[in-house]
Amino acid sequence: MADNLGNENNYSASNIQVLEGLEAVRKRPAMYIGDISEKGLHHLINETVDNSIDEAMAGYCSHIEVTINDDNSITVEDNGRGIPVDEHEKLHKSAPEVVMTVLHAGGKFDKGSYKVSGGLHGVGVSVVNALSTNMEAIVCRDGFEYVQKFALGEPLGPVTKRGETQKRGTTIRWTADPTIFTETTTYNFDVLAVRLRELAFLNNTISIVLRDERLSTPKEVTFAFDGGLSHFVRYLNENKQVLPKEPIYFDGEKNDVIVELAMQYNDGYKENILSFVNDINTREGGTHLEGFKTALTRVMNEFLKKNAKLSKKMEKEEKLMGEDVRAGLTAVLSVKVPEPQFEGQTKTKLGNSDVRSIVDTFINEKLTLFFEQNPTEIDKILEKAVGEATARIAARKAKEATRRKSGLDSFGLPGKLADCSSKDPEKCEVYIVEGDSAGGSAKKGRDSKTQAILPLWGKMLNVEKTRLDKVMSNEKLQPIIATLGTGIGEDFNLDKIRYHKIIIMADADVDGSHIRTLLLTFFFRYMPELIEHGYVYLAMPPLYKISYNKKEWYVYDDSERDSILNEIGRNVSPAVQRYKGLGEMDGTQLWETTMDPARRKMMRVTLPDAVEADRIFSTLMGEEVEPRRKFIEENAVYANLDV
Repeated sequence: MADNLGNENNYSASNIQVLEGLEAVRKRPAMYIGDISEKGLHHLINETVDNSIDEAMAGYCSHIEVTINDDNSITVEDNGRGIPVDEHEKLHKSAPEVVMTVLHAGGKFDKGSYKVSGGLHGVGVSVVNALSTNMEAIVCRDGFEYVQKFALGEPLGPVTKRGETQKRGTTIRWTADPTIFTETTTYNFDVLAVRLRELAFLNNTISIVLRDERLSTPKEVTFAFDGGLSHFVRYLNENKQVLPKEPIYFDGEKNDVIVELAMQYNDGYKENILSFVNDINTREGGTHLEGFKTALTRVMNEFLKKNAKLSKKMEKEEKLMGEDVRAGLTAVLSVKVPEPQFEGQTKTKLGNSDVRSIVDTFINEKLTLFFEQNPTEIDKILEKAVGEATARIAARKAKEATRRKSGLDSFGLPGKLADCSSKDPEKCEVYIVEGDSAGGSAKKGRDSKTQAILPLWGKMLNVEKTRLDKVMSNEKLQPIIATLGTGIGEDFNLDKIRYHKIIIMADADVDGSHIRTLLLTFFFRYMPELIEHGYVYLAMPPLYKISYNKKEWYVYDDSERDSILNEIGRNVSPAVQRYKGLGEMDGTQLWETTMDPARRKMMRVTLPDAVEADRIFSTLMGEEVEPRRKFIEENAVYANLDV
């Protein structure tokens, strides 16, 4: 207590830190870019490209180039107006220096310069500068080229005129600071491609080039889509049977809010709705998405009232729910808002209450008119929605009956589940194990305090084209749903999850790969939040056991096997056992090789590109044979077959 009093007396004004300029960014970078992992690293590019996109939305930019240079620095170049180079009247600094070094500075606050923009916080490129070891800004404007250089956010000198040029636009080149991004400073081409492809779909007047010069043969891809959102929806629905043949498309403006929508149904049962505000992907939705969903459900119910034949198929007093009318729906909703209110700097959810009613009214009017003019289309869509409603009702009844199934005990948990004693989800993990034999070994070898074991048996259901009621009533999937505790469909609640690690443990053979794929399809289609939050893992059991001179090695791939054999010496004959299945290992071996947290190898299942994942699942797990054959033919060269 005395020590605390002493510290209290030493607390004075001198202890108050004032972080000036970009010092605050370097001190707390995660406050500005979300985190300092790979995600935050790529966010630097997004912030810079957003400035170029704002120029495009204002009608001044038609071409953007993003280059990963051979030294892993980044160059973003556009053909917009170029950052002004004259002196700022208030700060008495050049405009590039103000933009690059002052937080909350930029042209986005002036509605005369930008009617709408994604980067309204004014921290984008200044934050990039602060988190870089060096940065160079090149401006081509009014027939001249200007350049200014920076280091750790500080200018190395004034703006200098470098010569005449016929070009116009802004080029920003920087190197991320490894003392900030301690996890990695290496950019992922595919991750960048996801965002740039989105931007090209959302802005059909621009082309975006992504180039990787780190490779011996530089890689380059160009994104340019004249069809805009309709093209985006066709891309999302590729290899699927669709209704109507061409996407339904609307655009319009009300109260300075521009609304654009493209939508189309497919033969699946899961919805895929992407929403954007000022070209920012609002992954958590917001008021614009709420307005769209409300209007869609209302319009569909109004037209159902007029369809006596389909109305009779609905139970009395039952209406179409949101999940019914969105089953199999692919849609892209884009709104342009002059002053968007996002939740946080990362801009993942729109909060403007007025946008909800604007989008609701707009969609209601446009969709009603479209269906009145296309009665055949609305009848087909309604038939699909009514079918989904009856399936939903059946699923509800199946859910009520689930606990009465013989495979579940009185607490609703599968009888085959060997649960762990801990009740803290963050400490608990469940192994979903192929077969009773491997399940028995896993039960013997596990840490019963934190590790649960759920054995699977028989062939899993391919859920790619399966309704929710069939999923919920499936005897192979019921135990998984009950074990995880989250529920499914509209009842899904991540807060109720019982384990923060869901580990798929299957044999290292073709059958094991098949089981893993079917389980991942199930999680992706019906519980994608598990993957998005990093809860799903693949166990990596060893392929070989090498024994020689009373020493043992567990080996996980062929190259590791060859390395150990070379180390032992080719003149001797060690015992090499190839594991064909998990059942060949006893509890002790399974613990030592696959389940011990201190020694095991696992792969976390991630979802860097949900759009591409959706396409691949549809291609490989869907009913259409030809797209699957084409995919296999194109990618067979990369396959590693160990049969």
